[in-house]
Formats: sequence, C-alpha cells, structure tokens
Amino acid sequence: MDIQEQYRKVFEYCSSRIASPETAEDLTQETFLRFLEHPEYQENGKEMQYLYTIARNLCIDEYRKAPDEAKGEPLQADRQAEGWLDRLAVREILDGLPEEEREIIVLRYVAELSVREISHIFGVSWFAMNRRIQHILAQMRRDFEKEGSV
Repeated sequence: MDIQEQYRKVFEYCSSRIASPETAEDLTQETFLRFLEHPEYQENGKEMQYLYTIARNLCIDEYRKAPDEAKGEPLQADRQAEGWLDRLAVREILDGLPEEEREIIVLRYVAELSVREISHIFGVSWFAMNRRIQHILAQMRRDFEKEGSV
C-alpha cells in the first residue's frame, strides 16, 4: 500500500464529509495514527477497509460533535462513501472465496448467466447449482456482516 497516495485519498474522503480543511487534515492524521497502532489489520490483508473504516468513524464522531445549526443536511458524499466501502468489502469477500465459488458468483451476477446456464457449464443439475449459489451467498452475507464490525 502506497501510504502517500492513501493519505491523499483519505484526506479527500474526510474533506468531502467535513467542511473545515483543518479538521479534515486532523482527522486524516488521526486515521493514520490509529491505523499504524494496530498492525494486525495490516497483516491480514484488510488494510484499505480498516483504513477507511477508521476515517469514516472519525468523521461521524466529528459530525456528532458539531452544533446542530452547523450540521445541515447529510452530504451526498456520505452516501457515496458508504456505497464505496460496501463495494470494497464485497470485493475483499469475493477475493477470499475459493476460485470455483468466485467464478460461479461472477458468472451469475456479473455475466448475468442463468442458474441453468451455469449448471450446464459445471455439469451439475439446476437444483444443485441453485443450492450452491444460495450457500455461497449466505456465506458472503455472514462475511459481509463480520467485515462491517471491523
């Protein structure tokens, strides 16, 4: 991970959520301090998700501390950032799947093949493939819920 590049990106993220550039800079610095204090997240391949989870939580805390009249409406960037974090978590979960399961999910939801088409590719019944897809999705949901609690 390129720290300088990520520092810039985290600062941009914080700036999109916090009006004050000085506060965004402080939050960015605090994000990296907390990130570096916990090397276990750097060792398990979840660096980016952990980094942005810290930044998001710090921004939320800062927003809550602001007086009500300064809060205004939630920024559109908040919703976009949450979607980005969700996509990042899904990508990490997909990367953690065994190759064949990842291929099945990609064929079903990216290539948009039917369950019947996928079952033909793998030489199994429609019923067996449908159950397998449901099992993979259930596991992904559990993993996603665990990722959200970082």
